[in-house]
Amino acid sequence: MNTLVTGRRLARELGEWRSTGPAYRALADRIRVLLMDGRLASGTRIPAERELSGALGLSRTTVAAAYSKLRDDGYLASVRGSGSTLVLPGLERGDHAPGSGLPLDFTKAVTLAYPGVAAAYAAAIEQLPAYLAHDGFDMVGMPDLREAIAQSYRNRGLPTSAEQIMVTTGAQHALNLVTRSLYSPGERVLVEQPTYPHALDTFASVGARMLSFPVSQDGGWDLSEAQLQLRRAAPSMAFLMPDFHNPTGKSMTIPEREFLTAAATREGTVLIADETTALLDIDRGALPPLACFSPGVITLGSLGKIAWGGLRIGWIRASRDVLARILRNRPAQDLGTPLLEQLAATSLVRELPVLAASRSRDLKLRRDMLVQLLGEQLPEWDVAVPDGGLSLWINTGTMSTSALALAARSEGLGLVPGPRFGLDGAFERFLRLPFGHDVEQLRDAVKVLGRISSRVGPDPLRMPLQAVI
Repeated sequence: MNTLVTGRRLARELGEWRSTGPAYRALADRIRVLLMDGRLASGTRIPAERELSGALGLSRTTVAAAYSKLRDDGYLASVRGSGSTLVLPGLERGDHAPGSGLPLDFTKAVTLAYPGVAAAYAAAIEQLPAYLAHDGFDMVGMPDLREAIAQSYRNRGLPTSAEQIMVTTGAQHALNLVTRSLYSPGERVLVEQPTYPHALDTFASVGARMLSFPVSQDGGWDLSEAQLQLRRAAPSMAFLMPDFHNPTGKSMTIPEREFLTAAATREGTVLIADETTALLDIDRGALPPLACFSPGVITLGSLGKIAWGGLRIGWIRASRDVLARILRNRPAQDLGTPLLEQLAATSLVRELPVLAASRSRDLKLRRDMLVQLLGEQLPEWDVAVPDGGLSLWINTGTMSTSALALAARSEGLGLVPGPRFGLDGAFERFLRLPFGHDVEQLRDAVKVLGRISSRVGPDPLRMPLQAVI
């Protein structure tokens, strides 16, 4: 069954979409951006022309012309009596991910595979015959891997037993399991603004009402606003990335961790700490996990960012009671984590200090190179240098990054515009640019950005009023 998006919701997702060009073309382009970056899925039925024109305060003629352009470009299929459905060209070929098929895919904040991954898999294959008597359905995780993960937390100053660990097929899977096990319909969820886009997708999929509090490169976490939201709305859960936050790269100080965990505890809000980037330290130095400050924090981890995205191993660290609840619900989602990947992951988790040191050296080189290239090609952009993580969060000043993403795609460069990381179309002039790619790809991407920046329109919120009427 196709999902129907209402006119009001589509208007919120569009944000400030107008430009100096024809309104119908700007509207069509923005809908196409929403489709390409995943905010609207292929197969989504969009509102009728009359409904959307009312929601946007436009003439029906303008909306009809935008829909016509989308149909002509192959992004919309319309059937009389059945409405209009979004279509992502190439879906049948499997290249429907935002950057699929493009020579330069900067839509994902990833890094090259750690050199030890191949050896870990080779060792795992040698060990596998000893496990073939196992039925292969592992809902909790292999004991050796769970103990290795627990030891990694103990090494960071957080007492942890293997019984507090559940192994999953990645951190996104872990978040989905936690959400669907602990969330009840009608409850609120507090998120950072901006935040990891697929966390927003997860909470939206269960119908959660999302509240937000700001994270900025200048001021970090707005804890006063977070406390206000916690007191006023009493959200059942709050999702945050306290270490090398995606996309800003910021990290919470120890006083900030103490303050937020205490505020959440008072209001009965469960904190979910995503630590997928926690070990990607370049210049900062070690900080204690958020769970050191409250036993109720649920921590998500993964090898996807630090080892290799293709190694789909993640985990949940939580109390035994919480894990028991998740385990009861897990069979409705999946039937366990593959054993071969767990065997490979065990050796990698055991060498996390070496792996993290290797990553730190490599990421420093690539981060510094990307910052230098941007300074040479696009000096007008405000490029803050994070002390860890995988990406830069760039303030372009006046540029529409949705328009930039469209222009870049025609040059073979896949980008994710700023609004994908926020609620209700925020961050239009911000761009997340990953630096984990190889050096030549970084050079080529910046060359493309330099070429197209002069022909990309500004963010309408930064334009004179008469220019957007």
